[in-house]
Amino acid sequence: MNAKLLIFLCLWPLGVMAQGFGGLGTEAEGFATPQPDPTFIFPADHGPHPDYRIEWWYLTANLEGPDGTPYGLQWTLFRSALAPGEGEGWQSPQIWFAHAAVTTPERHMATERFARGGIGQAGVEAEPFRAWIDEWSLAGPDFDNLTITAAGPDFSYDMELSAQGPLVFHGQEGFSQKSAQGQASYYYSQPFYRIEGTLSLPTGDVPVTGSAWLDREWSSQPLSDRQSGWDWFSLSFEAGDKLMGFQLRQTDGTSFSASTWIAPDGTTTAYPDGAFTAEPLARTMVAGREVPTRWQVRLPDRAVHLTVDAVNPDAWMDLSIPYWEGPVILSGSHKGRGYLEMTGYE
Repeated sequence: MNAKLLIFLCLWPLGVMAQGFGGLGTEAEGFATPQPDPTFIFPADHGPHPDYRIEWWYLTANLEGPDGTPYGLQWTLFRSALAPGEGEGWQSPQIWFAHAAVTTPERHMATERFARGGIGQAGVEAEPFRAWIDEWSLAGPDFDNLTITAAGPDFSYDMELSAQGPLVFHGQEGFSQKSAQGQASYYYSQPFYRIEGTLSLPTGDVPVTGSAWLDREWSSQPLSDRQSGWDWFSLSFEAGDKLMGFQLRQTDGTSFSASTWIAPDGTTTAYPDGAFTAEPLARTMVAGREVPTRWQVRLPDRAVHLTVDAVNPDAWMDLSIPYWEGPVILSGSHKGRGYLEMTGYE
């Protein structure tokens, strides 16, 4: 085992590892909590918010090779705090971990990194923008123009991102409610990136182009103790419109949902609990568990009635925090492509 990783695991609290996504942030004592009517300040808010418990910079991309083969790419940097605030060196309470993945129709390849804050191994700087952990990086002169790199045992990628539209804000101007009990996060996205570059795969290098979607979210209490996981969809339609929708599954079998309709010019319409629905149509045995890999998604107010199919049903992130994440193809009332994340399937 890498000595750096061994030190990290010795210092990593078992509760952080065990909570996974399903119980993420049910305790917020001592941390700041999101409040309605937020005011965002850029570029500062592209950077970290150490007084909040959990935060992420989450990029997914739908790609296409020269022969039309679809690919998916993920790059995510997470910050999780043991206590509010910053600290010098090893006294920093900030813990960082990152996931990277590439999905092809035949394979799903994923890897992860871990770091402690305060020692330069990982972090985020707002201006010029730079998010990094070890040699993995998402960086550029500003948030609209970025280069992204990552590597695992059997893949790597090097991509250029260029924003073709504005930032969008979810929920009530960026205040995104996650339960009827009031849990919430601050949540905005850049869903208009054009992306191009090279995937290095076991079969060789593949030049790819496509579109990418970056989510920024931070909170201290994003889930209630009545919720077991979520299903999150980021969908891009051929006509230029986009749809973000999620449902948080309740332990009593019900769900809490929210969604955002994004027009081609970036104008948004937020929808409350119940307007967006997602129902499994088919399940696949993945990593020893049944996971929905075909969905029916509806947003009646926009005449959306979709079938959402996984490009690769086996896109299981077999990491310290396991979950399903992969590209999807859309058919039905709207055609297009997108990404699906599912957590809490045991």
